[in-house]
Amino acid sequence: MRLTMPEYCLVVLVGASGSGKSSFAQKHFLPTEVISSDFCRGLVSDNESSQDATDDAFDVLFYIVRKRLAARRLTVIDATCPLVTKVHLEVRRFTSKGYDIVLIGHNGHDEVIGTMGEAPDRIHLVGTPEEVEHLHIPDPERVAYTTQTTLSVDETRQIIEALRRRFPSIKGPKKDDICYATQNRQDAVKALLKEGIELLIVVGSDNSSNSQRLCEAAEAQGVEAHLIDNPEEVDTAWLEGRRTVGLTAGASAPEFLVEGVADLISGLGYVTEEHVVVQEDVHFSLPQGLSAATRARGTVLPTS
Repeated sequence: MRLTMPEYCLVVLVGASGSGKSSFAQKHFLPTEVISSDFCRGLVSDNESSQDATDDAFDVLFYIVRKRLAARRLTVIDATCPLVTKVHLEVRRFTSKGYDIVLIGHNGHDEVIGTMGEAPDRIHLVGTPEEVEHLHIPDPERVAYTTQTTLSVDETRQIIEALRRRFPSIKGPKKDDICYATQNRQDAVKALLKEGIELLIVVGSDNSSNSQRLCEAAEAQGVEAHLIDNPEEVDTAWLEGRRTVGLTAGASAPEFLVEGVADLISGLGYVTEEHVVVQEDVHFSLPQGLSAATRARGTVLPTS
């Protein structure tokens, strides 16, 4: 599917590390058109994960963006989700008080690598309840946990229960770290499974953890699932003999790709129905520098 937009515009991609936004940007835009907030952090601090460098990094980012837009060039901002920033701030808050951190996540995932970079000597990574039993925490009374934002809600709950059994005094975040969009889509898949779908198609990137969890949720119930990046990757043989097909998407998948798959399925004779499990009404403020720049130009951009 071809991505079409005005020649002169500003595109802002916001998502967790590993959610697929960077892969999307690489696929659809020239390298010179994409300005990454993580890259700018690296320019000013030699550490792309350093939240301490955020203000200086966005100064650099906005300078580049202003210059490109003044020259009427297409500009794409690749920015980190505020929920991931929240996790980084939690790590810094607890470690500043002398706590060790148990990070629930998948080893090697981009988001996990970034979070562990906040306090590599104080963070202990676990991915299963069994791994909790092998943790060595210097002071069991001063331990806290946080999570990768794109995990399965169910698997995270099991690990948290194991942590609380092992460390009764463990502290956690005031609010769940699981991305609301990730959780909502997992709930939607569970609802589809209860309705008896025979096949699940998930639109999302291969490196998107939350998209992979959606496939796993279906497969755990014995339902075949396929993760695709665009409508062209749909194999119509998957649908042979299937009366009911479920379609969903990862948290960062563009709506037009989902609509493209729905149109393809409809073209094969299926009647499509939209199931709304929850209405998403979470809003994030724009970065301060971007808000100021748009106000100065008399432009109003929506929050998301």
